[in-house]
Amino acid sequence: MPVFAYKAKGADGSVTEGSVDAPAQSAAESKLRAQRLTVIEIKEKGGFDPMALLKGKPKVTTKDLVLFSRQLSTLVSAGVPIVQGLGILEAQCENPTFKEILANVKADIEGGLSISDTLKKYPQAFPELYTSMIKAGELGGILDTILERLTNYLENAENLKNKVKSAMTYPVVVLGICAALTIFLMVGVIPTFEKIFASFGAELPFLTQCLIDLSNIMKKYFYIILVVPIGGWYGFKKFYATPFGHKWVDARMLQLPVFGILLKKVAVAKFTRTLGTLVKSGVPIMQALETVAATAGNVIIAEAVLLTRESIREGGRLADPLKKSGVFPNMVTSMIAVGEETGALDIMLAKIADFYDQEVDAAVKGLTSMIEPLVMCVMGVVIGTIVIAMFMPMFGMGELASKAG
Repeated sequence: MPVFAYKAKGADGSVTEGSVDAPAQSAAESKLRAQRLTVIEIKEKGGFDPMALLKGKPKVTTKDLVLFSRQLSTLVSAGVPIVQGLGILEAQCENPTFKEILANVKADIEGGLSISDTLKKYPQAFPELYTSMIKAGELGGILDTILERLTNYLENAENLKNKVKSAMTYPVVVLGICAALTIFLMVGVIPTFEKIFASFGAELPFLTQCLIDLSNIMKKYFYIILVVPIGGWYGFKKFYATPFGHKWVDARMLQLPVFGILLKKVAVAKFTRTLGTLVKSGVPIMQALETVAATAGNVIIAEAVLLTRESIREGGRLADPLKKSGVFPNMVTSMIAVGEETGALDIMLAKIADFYDQEVDAAVKGLTSMIEPLVMCVMGVVIGTIVIAMFMPMFGMGELASKAG
């Protein structure tokens, strides 16, 4: 068990130093408070850094959070006290990072903090949406129900993300293989043919000569082939990290001919699913919209949501500013307007989310079926051009050989 060195002030004002054994820093602080000591400074012996708990350890994944939420919901529903439930889940947790966080959460709650305030201290494991819903569950006394809703939400969100990944992964992998094969042919194979053609001393066809010249350039400046993509990716990340770059890229992503439509459908599905889950869980609409904007994943969508929030603050409705943004389809804003009028906004948002989940499914299947032949055609043209260019001189090989003789 870790040992923490501390400096603390006693009830009489005297300052004492010492050490205490505890599974985490928060647990050590709780022990010292129980001794009526006010902590001035505390650190793990050997130079404790609070972020060191996460360095070199795996991240907390959505799968970890889903499993935790479902199990905690079951335990709370069965009447198990929250601290005892956290202890059970900590003991069986396989992710060392998450295990450490759960130990800290358990100690903080034992020290008197609320569950939501404790979870906010660990944003690397519990996102803002998660803590907002937990807070609503605490206030409403329906923590087990909220945890079940969170589980369903996280599973749906993960499924949606996986669908988009599957649509993007195939063309990227195939094009990567095509690029690697092309580089291999240009750098490793074509120079061999160049030596054979040079031995005949005849003029080569234009396409063949162009390909050989390109091969020589690639061999001479091979390092550029490696440096340019890496440098380009690094430059893109730096550009995307700026406010202007982030907004510019996100706007262009939504305007892409084919992928843009898919990304818009994903954005609508995520927006409606997130907002519907928060509203149904009792989170105030202003706080819910702020959380949705923070988790939108696209600056353009986030700005539209924040403008909607400001409109509602001034007494407006939810549907009108969403429609003016131009991001959300008319069907979506119309259904939201009906939900507002009938007092069934959460139900209507869930219906929209389900519909767009199906739309994303259909779009992914259509995109995949369209991309497969397109990528194969690109590969065929590139590799075919190289093969034809190399074998064109072979057609006159007999004449070349007789001249050489």
